[in-house]
Formats: sequence, structure tokens, C-alpha cells
Amino acid sequence: MLARAWLMVINVFDILSQSAILTFFLVVALGAAFGQVKFGHLKFGAAGALFVGLAFSAAYPELGEGMSLMQTIGLALFTYTVGVAAGATFMQQMKSQATLVGAAALMTLVAGIVTVVGGKLLQIPAELATGLFTGALTSAPALDSALRVTGSATPGAGYAVGYPFGVIVGIIIVTIVVERPWKGEKDTPSLAGAGLLARTAHVQREINLREVGPWAREDVRMSYLRRGDKTRVIVPGEELYPDDLVVVVGEESSVLETIDILGYESSVHIADDRRAVDFEKIRVSNSDMAGRSIAELNVPVRFGAIVTRVSRGDLELLAKDELILQPGDEVSVAVPSNQLQAVRKFFGDSDRRVAEVDALTFGLGMVLGLLVGLVSIPMPGGAMFSLGAAAGPLVVGMVLGALRRTGTLIWSMPESVNLTIRQLGLLFFLAALGLGAGPAFKEVVVTSLGWKAAIVSTAIAVFSAGALAISGRFLKLSGPRTAGGVAGFLGQPAIMQAAAAKVADERIESAYAALFASAIVFKILIVPVIYMLLV
Repeated sequence: MLARAWLMVINVFDILSQSAILTFFLVVALGAAFGQVKFGHLKFGAAGALFVGLAFSAAYPELGEGMSLMQTIGLALFTYTVGVAAGATFMQQMKSQATLVGAAALMTLVAGIVTVVGGKLLQIPAELATGLFTGALTSAPALDSALRVTGSATPGAGYAVGYPFGVIVGIIIVTIVVERPWKGEKDTPSLAGAGLLARTAHVQREINLREVGPWAREDVRMSYLRRGDKTRVIVPGEELYPDDLVVVVGEESSVLETIDILGYESSVHIADDRRAVDFEKIRVSNSDMAGRSIAELNVPVRFGAIVTRVSRGDLELLAKDELILQPGDEVSVAVPSNQLQAVRKFFGDSDRRVAEVDALTFGLGMVLGLLVGLVSIPMPGGAMFSLGAAAGPLVVGMVLGALRRTGTLIWSMPESVNLTIRQLGLLFFLAALGLGAGPAFKEVVVTSLGWKAAIVSTAIAVFSAGALAISGRFLKLSGPRTAGGVAGFLGQPAIMQAAAAKVADERIESAYAALFASAIVFKILIVPVIYMLLV
């Protein structure tokens, strides 16, 4: 019976060895399934494809042949979409969270020092130690840099060994930090659970909207106006009179401040009156809208309408004049009933269109990124270094994401599309990597290098992520923002989810987003230095 089962396994591997594409997608499918298995609070996610690929190629090394192209494609897809998503807010995040980003840069240097010292003390080969650095910090783009710098598959084995230790250490650290009762004197208060609300104010005195502080500062938006028995959309900057009723939208404190200025809160909410004014949520699918600010759309003049809020993913944003629309956003519009269809057409309002990829701009962006990745940069000692398929698309994606559009070319992408391509790219990269690195991984874990690699990996994660968590306290940041920063520094979604499961606080995701892209850049840049010091 056992012999028959063994023959069946051998037969399956023989079939797989004849079809690289079949092998690849089998690993992707099994890896995605394995990545969803929970080990306590830990899920490996896309990294499941790495471990399945390693198992396959360790048992049958020839399965890893011809996977380099899929590895490069997957990595380029992943880093380009990360760059496009991060580019839109990168400079803003750099300004608002500069201290945290600076601390992450310093901790990357700390991780590099620990790698070099640990590698030399324990006599770990340079290629393997460089891979341990990328795995302990869970950075696939940095691994690509290590593979190219070393010219060896060994960093892939180091990545696979170091990755679980980095994730486990990260989860432990953020779980401890996120609930720390730090005052966070230099942090912004949490808005979690506050959201935006709409209230109707009863005006008691004559006043121009420009004289209403929260409206002038754009802390609130106003939509409906009832004067006498007629309800219509308010005109920006118009005069209000006693007994007018107006709808005020914003965060609770700003709404209450506005109502106090105008008069008092009415018991009648006039937004419920839909006889002459409609209030609709409309999907932004018209490519002409993407990359334009609320002010540029000039909706009050075009349609006599007012945009009050913008829903983006799980976020609800006040529609300030400078807010830039992205494909897939959902705008809340107060509009005269006879203009509703025109406004829908203006924004697009098509779920199907939002789910589509602009193949032209996506292809052009990828081409530009890969071309930049081919540029060789001279390094000390006469060596040459290129950004490659990781950093090239990442940098170009960030630039294009910041531009949002160039004439008729829309570089930004709907969030749902971006996340889908990003996840597929990472799965493709890790599956192909695992299929190529299995033999080297096997050589590491069955020798004395195994325990040495485990020690160095743990030390890299503990010293860098732990020091970043401690620095958050000294930088007077809150526990949730510090935990989000640690998760972003390590760049593993499971770590962020571990923090979010403990505390509902938008500062976790904000810090994660601020550090995710910048930390990738820091790690890519330091990889060649680590390798040169270890050789």
C-alpha cells in the first residue's frame, strides 16, 4: 500500500516536471490556501506560496527550473502597485510623520549592523546572512536586491528561514505596544468611531457663510438650505437669515461649533426632505475626474450641487476643496432633483468601469519602472548596482502615483484593483522564489547553519523592531501609532492586523502606510552594503 502511494507521488512529480506553468499555479493555489491557515494569531498570507514552493523543490529540485521570469513579473507587479498607492500621500505622510520615518531609517541601519556582526561572529556565509536580513524584515523587494547583488539563490533560502521569525517577533511587539497607555503628546488624537455626522442648524441671526469660522477653515460642509417652505442646495458664500435651516456636515466637534455660531440645533432634519433636492452616493468611474480636486470640479456652478463627503475604502473623508479624487471613490452629493442624472453621468457611477484596469497607463508605468531598474549605479570598489525589478517599478510608481494624471493619462488606480494586482504579484514572486530556493533551503536547515540562522534572524527582528517601538515612546507618539509604525517597518499585513484586532484606531493604518513604502526603499539601499561588509 505504501509502495503504491509512493509511486503515485513520484508519478505526480513526473507530470509536474513536464509543465512548469502547471507546477507554478499549483504552488500558487496551495500556497494561498496554506497562507490562510491560522497558527494562533499568525497567518502567513502570501508567504504560504513561498513555503509550499520550498517544499516542492526541496523534494524534487528540477521543479524549480524556468521560474526566474515569473519571479521577476510578480515582483514588478507588486512593487509598482505599492508605489502607485503610496505616491499619492507619500510627501504628506513624510511631513506629518517625519520623526517616525526617520526612526525607521535608523532601525534599518541597526538591522544591518546586527546582520553583519551576527554573520561574522557565527561564521554565516555572506549570501545566506544577506537573505536572513531580508527575511527577518519580511521584505521581498529587498530580497530581489540581495539575489542580484550576490548572484546566488542562497539569499532566497535565508529569506525563507528568517521570515517566520520576523513575523512572530513583529506580532509579539505590536500586541504589547498597541495598548500601552502612552499619552502621545506629539500625536494627533484618534478619530476612530467618530466619523462624520450631519445636523440641521436653526439660524438666529443674519450672517454670511464666510464669517462662519469652521466653514471658512473647511472643517465643515453645508448642503441643504430651507428658507420659508422651500428647500434647495445652499450656495457657497451666500448670506444666511434668521429662521433659515441649514444642514452642517463634519466631525462632531466642528458641527457643534458651527451650530453654536449660527443658532441652535433644529429638531427637524431637513436632509430627509427629498421633494426638490436629492442626496446620492455616486461612484467615481469617469477617468476625467480622477486626479482632480473637489474645487476643480466646480460642481456648485455646473449643477447647483454640493459634494459633502468622499468614501474611500473604509475611510469617510470630508470633501474639502483640495481633496483629490481617486478612481473608485464614492462621493456624497446634495443635488437638485432635475440635475441628478447629469451629476451621475459627470462622475461616471459605474461599478464595472471601476473594476477595470487602464491597460495603457498600467503598461506604460511598468515599462518605465523596468527601464529605470536597468540603470546601473556605480558603487564603491568599482561594483555596479541597478535598482532592478523591485526598486525601479517602486520608485516610478511613487512618482506616477504622486502625479495622479498627465494630460489624459490616469496613473492612479482604483484601490480594489490595486490590492488585487498587488496580492497576485506577491503570490507569483514568492511561489517562483520558493520553487527556485528549495535545495539551498534544505542545505541550511539540515546543517549547523540552521540554528545559527534562527538566532541571527531573531536578533535582527528584535533589535530593529523592538528599538523602533521604544523610540515611539521617546518621540511622544501614541501606542497605536507606534504599533502601526512597527508593522509598516516590517511590511507584513498580518502584523498590522494583529494590532488592529486589539485596538480600533485609524492611527495604526496611517503609520503603517507612511512607513511601508519608505521602509522598502531603506532596505533595498542597504542590502548591497551589508553584502560587501560580509564578503
